[in-house]
Amino acid sequence: MSHIVTIKNEVRDYQAVNVTCRRLQLPPPILGTVQLFSGLPAGLIVRLTDWTYPAVIDTTTGQVRYDNYNGAWGDQSHLD
Repeated sequence: MSHIVTIKNEVRDYQAVNVTCRRLQLPPPILGTVQLFSGLPAGLIVRLTDWTYPAVIDTTTGQVRYDNYNGAWGDQSHLD
């Protein structure tokens, strides 16, 4: 029998993001607005290794926005 699991994750804690970036040897997150391929999100900007565009964390909503064009612009495992 199969089971479907849905996990909703929200990222809201700047300090946790900062510690995680340091642990993963990424540049520290910076607060700002950045151009993704389509859109101009604001929040904590996290630069992932070898990604064309950064991930942007809106700590007020907990949502993470990113564009990796189905892996062409960034390895999904770096975000996972």
